[in-house]
Parts: sequence; C-alpha cells; structure tokens
Amino acid sequence: MGQILEKFQGNKWKERQIRKITDKIFDHFKNETGKANMTFEELHIAVLLVYNDINKHIPGPHFDPPSNEQIKILMQESDINLDGELDREEFSKFVLRITQDTFVTVTRGLITTLAMAPTVALLTKKTTENVPGVGKAVQKLPNSVYASLVTLVIVMFQQRQ
Repeated sequence: MGQILEKFQGNKWKERQIRKITDKIFDHFKNETGKANMTFEELHIAVLLVYNDINKHIPGPHFDPPSNEQIKILMQESDINLDGELDREEFSKFVLRITQDTFVTVTRGLITTLAMAPTVALLTKKTTENVPGVGKAVQKLPNSVYASLVTLVIVMFQQRQ
C-alpha cells in the first residue's frame, strides 16, 4: 500500500503524513507553553494526541499508545542534544519510531484485503447470477469490473469501522 501511495504522491509519503501530525501537535504545545521543547509530561500527552489522530484517520484496528516506560526509553534515545527535552526534529523522529509498527499493521491488513477481496468476489459472482433482478446485471459485468467493485466496497466498509 505504501508503494502505491508513493507512486501517486511521491517518495516519503508516510514521513510527510507523520510530519503534518507532529507539526500540528508540536505547535499546539509550543503555543500553549511558550517553549520550543517538550518535557516528558508534555511528550506523554502529545503521544496520546498522536495515537488519537491515528485511530481517527487510519482504517483498521484501534492502536494503543506505548507505556510510560517505553516513552521514557524512546525519549532518551531520541534526545540527540541530551537536554532532557525534545525539539521539533527530535519529536518528529520520536513519533516516526513509535508509529512504525502501526503502519506495518495497517499495510498488512490492507494487502490482505486487496488480495482476498477479488478472489471472494469471483467466487460469489456465480452465486449472485441466480438472484432474481440482480443476476442479469451481474452477468453483464466483466469479472474485472465486478471484482473491483466488490473490493472497493470491502475497503470502504473497513474504513468505516
């Protein structure tokens, strides 16, 4: 899925999407506190906001944020200048690290859907050809069009859940 999005939207699509989220959240904290860096407490709240955005906008299962201990460890690893706080660049890299598994899960689920849906569509096409009223329309549709329509419906259904 990421490769498809890269073809349409250029390289580094995921990083740009994450950067939009991190910039919005970082600016929120910068405006609220007046500081250009985030402390651990602010970072913890920011992580919750990031995962809230991810769960709102990305289809698939609900993703839980990392624990406080994981956040502390990743913060120490991401704090390049060792000042105990994260600046905008450090925060962006931090969020990329904590969300890496999230995008793998979403991509894996989407690939499974895109591989299975056309197969299921073609298997069910024969069955729907016998349904009164619908059967003749289904028979007239080429297999590729029918499979694409069923796949589109399944993907849209998954995004709404």
